[in-house]
Amino acid sequence: MISATEFKQRRHALMGRMDGNSIAIIPSANEVMRNSDVDYPFRQDSDFYYLTGFDEPEAVLVLIPGSEVAETLLFCRAKDQKMELWNGYRCGPDDAPTRYGVDDAFPIDDINEILPSLLEGRAKTYYAIGRNKILDESIAGWVNDLRGRARSGVQIPTDFSDLNHHLHDLRLFKSAAEQAIMRQAGEISARAHCRAMQLCEPGMYEYQLEADILHEFHQSGARLPAYNSIVGSGDNACVLHYVENRRKMEAGDLVLIDAGCELEYYAADITRTFPVNGVFTQEQAALYRIVLEAQKAAIASVKAGAHWNVVHDTTVDVIVDGLMELKLLKGSREEIIEKRRYSDFYMHRAGHWLGMDVHDVGAYRIDDHWRCLEPGMTFTVEPGIYVSPSNSDVDARWRGIGIRIEDNVLVTKSGCDVMTDGVPKEIDDIQRLMAG
Repeated sequence: MISATEFKQRRHALMGRMDGNSIAIIPSANEVMRNSDVDYPFRQDSDFYYLTGFDEPEAVLVLIPGSEVAETLLFCRAKDQKMELWNGYRCGPDDAPTRYGVDDAFPIDDINEILPSLLEGRAKTYYAIGRNKILDESIAGWVNDLRGRARSGVQIPTDFSDLNHHLHDLRLFKSAAEQAIMRQAGEISARAHCRAMQLCEPGMYEYQLEADILHEFHQSGARLPAYNSIVGSGDNACVLHYVENRRKMEAGDLVLIDAGCELEYYAADITRTFPVNGVFTQEQAALYRIVLEAQKAAIASVKAGAHWNVVHDTTVDVIVDGLMELKLLKGSREEIIEKRRYSDFYMHRAGHWLGMDVHDVGAYRIDDHWRCLEPGMTFTVEPGIYVSPSNSDVDARWRGIGIRIEDNVLVTKSGCDVMTDGVPKEIDDIQRLMAG
């Protein structure tokens, strides 16, 4: 669990990066209607939650570094016994300073009276335009009102800037508390994948394996998946973001499962590929070994000081060599890599940042150079090979085989820590687990 003290430290770290005489306005997520009078389950905006730990809608965080009165203000819904009876508990502005460590809090209905005066005289306003249409319109109205008073000496904020660069750079580095949550999310997700391997058998539908995975998530206290689960068997394993999960699985198929839970707002992201009947065919095993070798080599390359792209380059080298050995790629190795001819089989990159969002925030390049890895960064390593069922350039026995192996790694001072190693990926280990 992230403490109120850590949330407060995050806010102060962000204010330390803001320009002088500035103000930041960060809105919460809104409730979203699913259909008729039914809403989707509410999930707080990751940036807002990272700075507050506050998980209610209709809220706005205001940061004013250097203010002698209050540097951190929270606008939130007022207490309302009738609405709480129908829709659940509200914190309310009276309890917010104690519970969340902000300097002061006000009812959200009072924002039109209070916030314009806080904008007055500020040289710079940090606000991400386009994320909250209602607040966009309100801020535009407040600024226009201030312009109307310019002749009386009111200073108008003219410099509007996005805070994301500073905020997302902070989010890129995970604290010890964040690492602990992500490791736990990885352990829960690993158990779910093991459960799927143990229960899988020919004749099941993909959605039944998905249900087994979600069951493990819920039983372990992770009520939501971090993203829509992918359970692709047979040809469906070659569709990178296949989420229909409707096909009946057959003996001889591989099934690719890409699934991870969200725990306390932090995501896990694991992919495993295994045979529906528990035994790899010769062709499946040959391609699987290439992907596994590529992933192992990539993980071994992860260390502080290495640049981000070395992980991807490592997977490309191993996969190209393996596909050439199997005669699925022909020609000059240098030309295959230079012209990306391998992309018919391996069309995505080897990983992405991981954190509060499954594709987490943070720049991959700085000043047009790949970013160097540093301790505290977390990301996925996920090479794959996908032989399209319509690829007429290869023998039919290879077609329709899709394989991806994905784990979550944390960069440490001495190398890296694989946070999702609780689910097997060696062929013998998978077959042994499924046989048991």
